[in-house]
Amino acid sequence: MSLPEAPFGRMLTAMVTPFADDGSVDLDGVARVADHLVRNGNDGVVVSGTTGESPTTTTEEDGRILAAVKDAVGDRATVVAGVGTNSTAHSVELAEQAAKLGVDGILLVTPYYNKPSQAGVLEHFRRVVDAGGLPTMLYDIPGRTGTTIALETYQRAREWDRVIAVKDAVGDFPRASRLTQLGYAVYSGDDPATLGFLAHGGCGLVSVVGHVAGRELAAMIDTFLAGDHASALTTYNRLLPAFDALMDVANYGATTAKAALQLVGVLDNRNVRGPLVPLDDDEVAALRAGLVAAGLLS
Repeated sequence: MSLPEAPFGRMLTAMVTPFADDGSVDLDGVARVADHLVRNGNDGVVVSGTTGESPTTTTEEDGRILAAVKDAVGDRATVVAGVGTNSTAHSVELAEQAAKLGVDGILLVTPYYNKPSQAGVLEHFRRVVDAGGLPTMLYDIPGRTGTTIALETYQRAREWDRVIAVKDAVGDFPRASRLTQLGYAVYSGDDPATLGFLAHGGCGLVSVVGHVAGRELAAMIDTFLAGDHASALTTYNRLLPAFDALMDVANYGATTAKAALQLVGVLDNRNVRGPLVPLDDDEVAALRAGLVAAGLLS
């Protein structure tokens, strides 16, 4: 049995954007995180997505962040640029910038908050895909956007050669299987759901927990796809405390990932931009306990 194609790699992390104490982008920190990810199991990185706090960064900042990641990663991993916003014109600008910087693809989330119709979603996708001219991963996360991409919209978008993958955070496994039947490479957009997606034809993961468990998650994916489901489940069960610590809390995402990177010594702070607030000491203690329980921190 052939493995599902994974056009952007199998193990990707949606990387954080480090900030200095004055709130500016820490480009040295950006390069450090990207290098850490690639040296620890990731064969791709997603830049300036939700976990990268993209709603709070400017177009100019996004360009500098992307350039720093490209320089740090080189040809060791794919680089996917998040270009999704709730403004089509802004997303077009970001897609054009990403293309000029020579990335491997773009991540395009459903427009959030303004809740467009499916016709609006499709037109937004079309204009951004045409502007970037790059392989595209659509991102479906209705819990944040307020809109679920309809299967009919997926079917129409698949008619465009560049739209080849989906980061799925809907959590509907039969739907994921239907997307593979439409010709999409389906990536889990939720760490704890990864084995379920792989069992339904998924090809890999776009992770948050991968900031500190990239090797373990990559091994879990590889062993599952090799048919050793028992070993994959053993790894999954060992990582459950880390999933809980990074994902199953109210203030999760960039905040927990940055605190985890601080705990393992990659970052020297856990600064975020408002409206996010950094984890407090009690939250960091709980995060540390989860990482220790998962064997990711001594």
